[in-house]
Amino acid sequence: MIDPSGVATLDLWPIGNCQVSALINRAGDFVWGCIPRVDGDPLFCSLLGGVAPDDAAAFGHWKIELDGATESHQAYLRNTPVLRTVHEDGRGNAVEILDFCPRFKRTGRMYRPVAFVRIVRPLAGSPRIRVALRPARQWGTARAGTTRGSNHIRYLVGDGVMRLTTTAPINWIEDETVFRVERPLYFFLGPDESFSDDLAAGLETMLDRTIDEWRHWVRGLATPHEWQQAVIRSAITLKLCQHEETGAIVAAMTTSIPEHAGSGRNWDYRYCWVRDAYYTVQALNRLGALDVLETYLEYLRNIVDNAASGHIQPLYGVGGEALLVEREASALAGYRGMGPVRVGNQAYEQVQHDAYGQIILSNAQAFFDHRLLRIATLEDFHALEPVGERAWEKFDQPDAGLWELRTKSHVHTYSAAMCWAACDRLANVAEVLGITQRETFWRERAAVMRARIEEAAWRPETGRLSATFAGDDLDASLLQLLDLRFLSPDDPRFRGTLAAVEGGLRRGSHMLRYATEDDFGLSHTAFNVCTFWLIEALHFTGRDADARALFEEMLSRCTAAGLLSEDIDPVTGELWGNYPQTYSLVGMINCAVLLSKPWSAIR
Repeated sequence: MIDPSGVATLDLWPIGNCQVSALINRAGDFVWGCIPRVDGDPLFCSLLGGVAPDDAAAFGHWKIELDGATESHQAYLRNTPVLRTVHEDGRGNAVEILDFCPRFKRTGRMYRPVAFVRIVRPLAGSPRIRVALRPARQWGTARAGTTRGSNHIRYLVGDGVMRLTTTAPINWIEDETVFRVERPLYFFLGPDESFSDDLAAGLETMLDRTIDEWRHWVRGLATPHEWQQAVIRSAITLKLCQHEETGAIVAAMTTSIPEHAGSGRNWDYRYCWVRDAYYTVQALNRLGALDVLETYLEYLRNIVDNAASGHIQPLYGVGGEALLVEREASALAGYRGMGPVRVGNQAYEQVQHDAYGQIILSNAQAFFDHRLLRIATLEDFHALEPVGERAWEKFDQPDAGLWELRTKSHVHTYSAAMCWAACDRLANVAEVLGITQRETFWRERAAVMRARIEEAAWRPETGRLSATFAGDDLDASLLQLLDLRFLSPDDPRFRGTLAAVEGGLRRGSHMLRYATEDDFGLSHTAFNVCTFWLIEALHFTGRDADARALFEEMLSRCTAAGLLSEDIDPVTGELWGNYPQTYSLVGMINCAVLLSKPWSAIR
């Protein structure tokens, strides 16, 4: 949003339909949204435009403003990503705006068009509004040109066209005239096609069916008793981060929100990281949202099939694209003018060995879970074995690590442990399939890998594990050795590592990833998922009161939408980094499930 001082913040509300998404600020403006999918060209880019919102030349937004507005209120309709914004002017005039992207089943398929719907209803008095729809094209290079029809405006965006069909007077929309709202108004911004139905009735039906679709999805979630609203909102938003057509799960909806002010750590997160997607399906599995896992596994099986020489990249495009060349969009000044704005991500070229473990860990459930529509087969196991071979070959070789260091390479303990987990879980799968010879094969390899990791990463002089084999480094990823079942909570080695990591990386209520210089110097913000990893470790080592207090503190840092970005300033509490961040939402779900009182405790 833009706060009263005119500064953009991440207090934003996502809407979407698992094909497209948009971010809406506290003024009710669309400030970010890409077409024809999340990694496409931004139709709305004012979040990164670096232009004052009251600048007459500004574009890349969609505003519906109440004339003389003094107050606004926002909330999602219960258990949906449908946003309701109410504007009041202090003189008894008020309107409500309902914003959503249609998503519901019809003709045996999920209807999820490249479209955005806005419904404006008068609530009180004689409200007057102004509509300013100014799409951008070619990464903010220019404002989209227009042509008009009797009830629509066509916006020429890049190689395509988007059409606004509306019951509002077209001339007043084009001229951005202030006019009175005396009846509900309907806006459908979508493909360049005629809207064959009655627009008002059609959009009201779309609204009702979209609400029903989301509420039925939420109804199937196995939520914890405590913090239900936080868990439901996180789950819905994680679902929105899945490109449902292919099953890919993006790390965030945005690109180039800096990790802290002026840091240059501006990255494009609108792609599918094997690591981030693993954590996402792991969290949603704990809630029973198996549809996300099933479609993601389809995506993952195609990635494995297409992997050249068995090599797995850290990330891919939402269509499985391997080439994600990084460039700068020079027409956009960046969030608060803090460029560069990057498109693509050079990390696709990196070597990150933990990906092998995450592929197998994501797939392993499909061999055990009889709720799935498609139970994994012996053929699937054989298709995964080459991934295990790569894990075996690479587990003690240098890589860029999970934090994607661009100019440094080490043998990272986290990556090595993930490779161990790959072989360990292959043994478990072989056991359930009754393939004794392959079970023995993979267990023996996992044992060799475990011994090597324990020897190379252990630092007896300080009684803890190092984040790298050759160094003596602290890294919050060491806490994940618990989740991987590499170490147990009562293992003195884990307790010594936890004490060292907490002592060296905790800053008040927040955790750093690491406290050493990287390619960009020292980082000044904490990484939100690391704080959730700490909360999990505190819980499993018997410090439940500390864990609950820290979790409540993290929930208090959420935006009004109930969400988190990637990073947080441990001093000011301001959110930084791409938003909404799947890692952070995963952390909220996992910790709520761990810490909640059981349903059986309710009387």
